[in-house]
Amino acid sequence: MSEQYENLVRILGNDIHGELNMLIGLSQIKGIGYMFANSMLQVLKISPHQKIGNLTAEQVSAIEKIIQDPKAANFPIWFLNRRQDIETGEDMHLVTSDIAFNIRNDVEREKALFSWRGYRHMYGLKVRGQRTRCTGRKGGAVGVAKGGKVMPAKGGAGAPAGGGAAVADAAAPAADAADAEAKPAADAKPAAEEKKE
Repeated sequence: MSEQYENLVRILGNDIHGELNMLIGLSQIKGIGYMFANSMLQVLKISPHQKIGNLTAEQVSAIEKIIQDPKAANFPIWFLNRRQDIETGEDMHLVTSDIAFNIRNDVEREKALFSWRGYRHMYGLKVRGQRTRCTGRKGGAVGVAKGGKVMPAKGGAGAPAGGGAAVADAAAPAADAADAEAKPAADAKPAAEEKKE
């Protein structure tokens, strides 16, 4: 353990707080998990319980070297997160922004090939055979819609929704009275024509 303590330790472009334990601090790096960090510390013979701010510059460079090339430190192949790369065929371990970059390239390649996985990615559906009947739904609810508002009466665009029916009922007797007055006048015309003959 070194006597010098640093509040921030920079490993592969990641700023890690010095008060964190080694295992927790190293797992802050994207692509480095708890088990990978533990195995790395065992190889380097660093205590996993010490604070990450107590690391020396030589230890930091040794950690970076193992992260960049784990196979050189005799890590097993199944520990790596990118085995048999599609372009190079090599086994490698990706960290930080390389992970997102390679995933994006893989998805775009599947779309360009018009494979089934590519179609699923294009439509935003599940790719790995999960069930989709009840999970992963996006958008509105599926099923019978609930009852909506009552439609207003036919009174024109400016007619109120609730008072339209009352106005129509009030206008009905007046219309009936006008029809009753018009009928006798129509009946009177034929009678006058009969008298002339």
